[in-house]
Amino acid sequence: MKRLETIGAWLFGAVFVLLSVAVAVEVTLRKVLNVSLQGVDELGGYSLAIGAGLAFALALVGRSHIRIDLVHERLPRPLRLLLNVVAVASLAATAVSLPVLAWFALSDSIAMNSTAQTPWATPLRWPQGVWFVVLSVFALVAIGSLLRLLAFAFGGQTDRVDREYGPRGTKEELQEELADIEARGAAAAAGMPVEGGRS
Repeated sequence: MKRLETIGAWLFGAVFVLLSVAVAVEVTLRKVLNVSLQGVDELGGYSLAIGAGLAFALALVGRSHIRIDLVHERLPRPLRLLLNVVAVASLAATAVSLPVLAWFALSDSIAMNSTAQTPWATPLRWPQGVWFVVLSVFALVAIGSLLRLLAFAFGGQTDRVDREYGPRGTKEELQEELADIEARGAAAAAGMPVEGGRS
């Protein structure tokens, strides 16, 4: 799964670097030659919407969604279990609502044959269709995560629920950072390209 997160990060990073270059060229051409590439901002909006939907799913799998941990580790195990179930269930409910709302927008665009109010006049069914798909992927991942958590909970594997669905503690984050620093140091010493670590 870590490899999938890395691939996703490189892919999204490459897309947004290309977009930033396109925006820089667009601004320069407008200022210097009074010429516009047209559509760069439109592509940026589509990329952000689609990339965000996929990032939601990757963040859920990688436990990167933020949970404030002030008292969680000090609570009794049954209460920790309940809070973990509530956290994942509420995230799953939110995740399910997103493609439902996206479907309303998509179906309206299909029915009215809507196009973007840009020089390209892109039929909105295409970017909204991809947006609907990536939000559906997030919803499926969230539902799967909730079902997995409930299976652990009813199977008596409360330690596993804490480990895989509880908020990251400071010790866990420190261990991950130290392991990441060590891996980057070993890669640099071997002359290998260093992948970006957590920041």
